[in-house]
Amino acid sequence: MSITTTIKGIQDIMRKDVGVDGDAQRISQLVWMLFLKIFDDQEQEAELMDEDYTSPIPENLQWRSWAAEDEGMTGEELMAFVNNDLFPTLKNLSVATDSDQLGLVIRSVFEDAYNYMKSGQLMRQVINKINAVDFNSSQDRHLFGDIYEKILKDLQNAGNAGEYYTPRAVTQFMVDQVNPQLGEKVLDPACGTGGFLTCTIEHIRKQVKNVDDEERLQASIHGVEKKPLPHMLCVTNMMLHGIDIPINVRHDNTLTRPIRDYGPKDRVDVIVTNPPFGGVEEDGVEKNFKAGFQTKETADLFLVLIMHLLKPGGRAAVVLPDGTLFGEGVKTRIKEKLLTDCNLHTIVRLPNGVFNPYTGIKTNLLFFTKGTPTKEVWFYEHPYPPGYKSYSKTKPMRIQEFKPEKTWWENREENEFAWKVPVKTIVESGFNLDIKNPHDDSEKIGDPDELLEEYQAILAEVGQTRDALKAELIAALERDQ
Repeated sequence: MSITTTIKGIQDIMRKDVGVDGDAQRISQLVWMLFLKIFDDQEQEAELMDEDYTSPIPENLQWRSWAAEDEGMTGEELMAFVNNDLFPTLKNLSVATDSDQLGLVIRSVFEDAYNYMKSGQLMRQVINKINAVDFNSSQDRHLFGDIYEKILKDLQNAGNAGEYYTPRAVTQFMVDQVNPQLGEKVLDPACGTGGFLTCTIEHIRKQVKNVDDEERLQASIHGVEKKPLPHMLCVTNMMLHGIDIPINVRHDNTLTRPIRDYGPKDRVDVIVTNPPFGGVEEDGVEKNFKAGFQTKETADLFLVLIMHLLKPGGRAAVVLPDGTLFGEGVKTRIKEKLLTDCNLHTIVRLPNGVFNPYTGIKTNLLFFTKGTPTKEVWFYEHPYPPGYKSYSKTKPMRIQEFKPEKTWWENREENEFAWKVPVKTIVESGFNLDIKNPHDDSEKIGDPDELLEEYQAILAEVGQTRDALKAELIAALERDQ
């Protein structure tokens, strides 16, 4: 049975439960159950490897104790256990010391999680389906990628995934071009379900040669996500990508901390992120930033924070909307700071539809390095593949499309898609970065005198057509008389 069929079967069972209302609640219900199953599978592996291993979860609350048997606890007994024992304990899990990092991870995952199901019989049916997957099996573990994608698609159908979903092709291209190295500290300050982080793990793991290298990788991945459901998905995703204790993936909002409180220990080597855009932050958040950069627009605040968090020489790749490129006021001051403090060396302009159907806003990929001012900005206009007029669920963007950019990246020359602009020109334009492709004739306005001649010719042609039709109508009326 395919993973898609299994997940659909689980959701069909949940639809029968009166307590679960809508896709978002069904997904949230499924994710906390998957988390406990995956955690238990990994604990059993840890116990085989380390005889001194001690679980942070009390024995009676471990998945194997109450969920593993198909004929185990069910009905009212199961509901009472989950609502009165399991959730209260995990939400307030006792952590003896700060070194008990696994306990801290579990508590952060469950602090905003809920059990929506009301029927113990239906919950038992869901549990039995989940038990069919062994996450210690390399084959079944690989299948979590399919589970993850199915959950993301369902989240998108629930209408809110645009906040934390970036097409895989975009995340992989950004990580490839930033090229994080083993030992570098990598951050996604708005990590959602962990797409950029998992791409980074896969990229760096190719450099791992021994146990010490693996430990360096484990310690280098950092993320922050403010919403509970994507945070839980991200933590689970990290575990299945080999991050044994994903303590560095925090459930928090990076913007609510005053920017002056971020010190040297918070600096990072690499940032890859798609901060939420099109939204505004709650009242007061902008006060955490210096006076000239205070705004309620989330993407703008993240751009200021990213510049602050990078070490000298640190590299960033950020998804930003067109509005940031041409916006004025606070946006102008932010762009001035970006060009002064960083080398904004590349802007890849994406076509319409990359994030369809979740948003129609045009987006751009900004690549910059902190520490030296910008001298010139290269632009690359990413074209649609042959035969495409837009992207869709059935025709998403693919990583193969970025091959021309990758080939051009290290040996840059102007072509029909690429052009460069001196920073002097950008400054003189009021820091407008919304610069159109000069090689695209469709974008050119044209010579005013030529346009006027064309317009007058069209008017004359319209007049001739009108006169001809009028003459034919008069002739027809005369014949009828």
